[in-house]
Amino acid sequence: MDERQVISTVEAPRAVGPYSQAIRSGDFVFTAGQIGLDPETGVLVGEEVEAQAEQVMRNLEAVLRAAGATVADVIKSTVYLVDLADFSKVNEIYASLFSQAPPARTTVEVSALPLGAKVEVELVARLQA
Repeated sequence: MDERQVISTVEAPRAVGPYSQAIRSGDFVFTAGQIGLDPETGVLVGEEVEAQAEQVMRNLEAVLRAAGATVADVIKSTVYLVDLADFSKVNEIYASLFSQAPPARTTVEVSALPLGAKVEVELVARLQA
């Protein structure tokens, strides 16, 4: 396999800029940040952070699948929130995805996200040998 492979799937939203949905390099998969866009319409799924977070997780699962990975392979995540007051709401949804041996995580409050999103998540996974 090439040392750097672009990962792309129609099951997740198209990139809204000049970047890839994910890059696989060796045994590692680095996803781009995903926001709560519906893959079919390219529109945010709603204004509530919970609806957006659920869609973010579906999008990330689709990108991981396209790379040959699962959530069990995720070793690091970064969560970006426009309002840290939404932490517990997003954390509940996040925990349902990573219920077994959750990855290391950083959560950061930011002033804004693309397209008015309230949450964005990026992942690093290591494929099982």
